[in-house]
Amino acid sequence: MSLSKKLTLDKLDVRGKRVIMRVDFNVPMKKNEITNNQRIKASIPSVKYCLDKGARSVVLMSHLGRPDGVPMPDKYSLEPVAAELKSLLGKDVLFLKDCVGPEVEKACANPAAGSVILLENLRFHVEEEGKGQDPSGNKLKAEPDKIEAFRASLSKLGDVYVNDAFGTAHRAHSSMVGVNLPQKASGFLMKKELDYFAKALENPERPFLAILGGAKVADKIQLIQNMLDKVNEMIIGGGMAFTFLKVLNNMEIGNFRG
Repeated sequence: MSLSKKLTLDKLDVRGKRVIMRVDFNVPMKKNEITNNQRIKASIPSVKYCLDKGARSVVLMSHLGRPDGVPMPDKYSLEPVAAELKSLLGKDVLFLKDCVGPEVEKACANPAAGSVILLENLRFHVEEEGKGQDPSGNKLKAEPDKIEAFRASLSKLGDVYVNDAFGTAHRAHSSMVGVNLPQKASGFLMKKELDYFAKALENPERPFLAILGGAKVADKIQLIQNMLDKVNEMIIGGGMAFTFLKVLNNMEIGNFRG
């Protein structure tokens, strides 16, 4: 199937339904103040569409930073995002201090019509990524039955699942692949990015120059390999360029974690 022909939010009937939406609110903060709200603004069209079409509620879930399964509300709470969302949407946003469990399920079970609910950081639970660390810093792996319970709890929070988190679409995390609902679709931000990819990968204009950046080579190596036989030239920039320079030129690059 073409990337541009995936099921999208505008093809769903959301009237009277609870929409649980995976978004990317991994925004930069300084002293609990958001320094760049672009990722939050990018989610607004999908949220507003659901509200305009009569959705009962929109439940938003995201990660922030790398707490590695350890609750760190002083450093990685999404609570400041709720205030920013309220400003951008022009309506109240209910912030919940967890993302799963009986209290969260109760709050999302029968919300007032048109409610917007923001869950706390998904990565406060090791079951989101499947691995992390304990409070002492020791590495640990999530137990399969607890991952299943985590995913089941997320699935109770909505009737329809929308994925609008393109930045984490390559990760097989619980909120990305584990929400078990009969209707799933991409949001408008995801659709826009998929349309760009479809144009570039399925019917590119020539000459085709690809410019790739970012810090994490491991996240992009498969994309790089898949594009090599499609592009005329490829430029590697950003932090991951150092990895290539180390291999090609034996350059000393030190340690960096993006």
